Amino acid sequence: MTLTTQHPRSAVQHPREDPLPRPAGQPGELPAPSLDFVLPPELEAHEPPEARDLARDGVRLLLGAQDGKQTRVSHHRFADLADLLAPGDVLVVNRSGTIPAAVDLDADSAGDRSVHFSTLAPDGTWLVELRRGERPDPGGRPGERIALPEDAALVLRERHVSGRLWHAVPTFPDVPGYLARNGRPIRYGYVARSWPLDAYQTAFATVPGSAEMPSAGRPFTPEIVTRLVANGVLVVPVTLHTGVASPEFHEPPYAEWFEVPEATARVVNDATARGARVVAVGTTVVRALESAGAGGAVVAGQGWTDLVITPERGVSVVSGLLTGFHEPRASHLLMLEAIAGPELVRRCYAAAVDAGYLWHEFGDVNLLLP
Repeated sequence: MTLTTQHPRSAVQHPREDPLPRPAGQPGELPAPSLDFVLPPELEAHEPPEARDLARDGVRLLLGAQDGKQTRVSHHRFADLADLLAPGDVLVVNRSGTIPAAVDLDADSAGDRSVHFSTLAPDGTWLVELRRGERPDPGGRPGERIALPEDAALVLRERHVSGRLWHAVPTFPDVPGYLARNGRPIRYGYVARSWPLDAYQTAFATVPGSAEMPSAGRPFTPEIVTRLVANGVLVVPVTLHTGVASPEFHEPPYAEWFEVPEATARVVNDATARGARVVAVGTTVVRALESAGAGGAVVAGQGWTDLVITPERGVSVVSGLLTGFHEPRASHLLMLEAIAGPELVRRCYAAAVDAGYLWHEFGDVNLLLP
């Protein structure tokens, strides 16, 4: 397979089938990742691995490592993870749990419309996405009242700078409780049928709050964690509640709530001082740790972060990453290049496409150890 590269500072240009209105003053687009590629449709994971007669930890793992000046790519199963890390390495996981964030509107009045609840914003509003079928709904206007089941409603206040999301005010106080009664997991068109909420939870999901699953943690099982700990790998948590992704538009991230506990900060800082690796499980963990970073150290705390990690910005805490495979032109590829460098990322993606690895939340994973 041939992967193309672009100048890392070139502007991202994405055609849209349904252009969405953009508020004035929206920030400029992100630079393009140096990696570009075509994702064959047959490499999209359409169902959980359990539906493919695999255990959670039976998905494939592609290792991309830097040995001196040489890059090395090798093929494994996720069950091999403990053998690919060293005693003393720190694995940082996201304990955010997935919530049933999609609410279908009354079919008699709204056809195939739904609302995706994304995240609680710092100003107390909820960021929501209006959907029609498998696409964002470009409609809506400030002040519009969106009727929901149980005689509830959302009042649209103003568009978020993305143009895709709305700041909205629910007419009910307990949004998590409402979603537990009326919501379902967010599902995109490449997943052919509905799956229960349990299919979208990781082994670490103890703090509900993510609109979409922190999917890099999905292959973990209690047995895998036991093997890691028995081999001397330290496993510590952070929390970052991830919002609604943008599979159509690949927008930069927006503000999401995170927490880095005091114990996690101590373990990570000790690993850095010892020269051990700090391996983030998922891009959400990278964002949390780097948001809490100060002068190369991590400071415990919580709040909202809108940090965007690019090769120009770099990373100061994370030295390895376990992640799923990201779509062409996705902003997350900039983070991968910041951690591992464009050449190692390019080699991994070329090998993944050639070997038939699977993409998306139910797919395979990539371990980057630069």
